[in-house]
Amino acid sequence: MPETRHTSPSSAASGGGWLDHGFHIDAHSHLDGQLVYAASGALATSTERGTWVAPANRATWTPPGFEHSHRFYGRTDVRLVVVPAALCGALVPHPSVVAVSPLLREVVLALTDRPESRPGAHARLREVLIDELVETPELSLHLPEPRDPRLRAVTDLLQADPGRTSTLTELGRMAGASERTLSRLFDSELGMSFHRWRTVLRVHHAVIHLTRGVSVTDTAIACGWSNPSSFIDAFSSVTGQTPGRYQAGLHRGEP
Repeated sequence: MPETRHTSPSSAASGGGWLDHGFHIDAHSHLDGQLVYAASGALATSTERGTWVAPANRATWTPPGFEHSHRFYGRTDVRLVVVPAALCGALVPHPSVVAVSPLLREVVLALTDRPESRPGAHARLREVLIDELVETPELSLHLPEPRDPRLRAVTDLLQADPGRTSTLTELGRMAGASERTLSRLFDSELGMSFHRWRTVLRVHHAVIHLTRGVSVTDTAIACGWSNPSSFIDAFSSVTGQTPGRYQAGLHRGEP
């Protein structure tokens, strides 16, 4: 399917709609905060700080002023809620991924599904949304972006082929850096080990495969795991649920 592109204006209203697989919103920024939730499907939000992937039980939060882009995977029921800048003080000041609780899901759906029934109803619902976001911990679905050219050469190789099984030493030979140097750069620049970064990258791609209906076993193989069991363990540690449960929830429309 050819990629669909859309350039977003500098501000947006709350709302929802269906987007096709591969739909891409180019880099832009907003004066207000923005919560984007895929009620079905999945989305990735990218900034200069890296990429955040949100499957159907997660949402991405982008504070005011951050330039960002979105890409959607699978046929996506996307919901967008704008939080006025004056109300963002209690929320995290950087892009993040948050879990969508049953209450938060219903609030987002109410804000994007139906017109305001009484004056002030949406404002009151938005206050509940903010309370839920304040209480919701950030999740480890962030893939930070490197600055060092040697480290970027390594991450580019892995981005191009997440299933690549090369060791850090082997990747270092291609990037012109030692394993020790690269290991230090992963820790200092990205705040995680090489193994952890590659695991999160693979989980990002696994979410996309599962959203498109690929089986758990085929997803494990495509994304570089030696067997489905190790894939299930890694996916669960990053997303908080098994890949089978995630995929089944997509078909039922559950968070």
